[in-house]
Amino acid sequence: MAGKSTRGRRPIQMRLIEGEGHKLITFSKRRSGIYKKASELVTLCGSEVGVTIFSPTGKPYSFAHPSIDLIGNRFLNQNHPQNDGVDTVVESYRRLRINELNQQQDELVDQVKSDKAREKMLKRVTEGRDGQGWWEAPIEELNLEELKQLKSQMLELQRNLWSSINQMSQGATSNQGESSNRRNNTSGQA
Repeated sequence: MAGKSTRGRRPIQMRLIEGEGHKLITFSKRRSGIYKKASELVTLCGSEVGVTIFSPTGKPYSFAHPSIDLIGNRFLNQNHPQNDGVDTVVESYRRLRINELNQQQDELVDQVKSDKAREKMLKRVTEGRDGQGWWEAPIEELNLEELKQLKSQMLELQRNLWSSINQMSQGATSNQGESSNRRNNTSGQA
């Protein structure tokens, strides 16, 4: 395999980038990084942040918390007016909701990471298996972590099977009840 073609995470020399395409790509990547850092400041410190960036083509982009209007007004009116009760309640709800969504995002990111690790383990277990399923893996070759994952997957498979069986049996009984009701209704009409 040839050497790595990208620069990876090496420091980039600070100089003007030549070529409009390269400028736009760099702008897009750096902009999302700035937004991410601003969002982290909001989450970690509870700060109010406003960022406005103009692209090389002159298009404005902004990120603000709680809102660009509130940040702009606070910046322009150097005196900080007292919030009335409604603004305080709305702002409290907004912050609470943002914290909930950030927590939910963190949980989903963790779940994706664990799913990727599980997928990687399953691929490793099923390599060279010639069509055999993951459940037929030779357990003697697995380490403790892989055995725990295999156990949890088998338990999940068992739960899914029971759930499917219950759904099918409930569907069958409801279908039988409907067909007997139809028979009773049609025989009563004759």
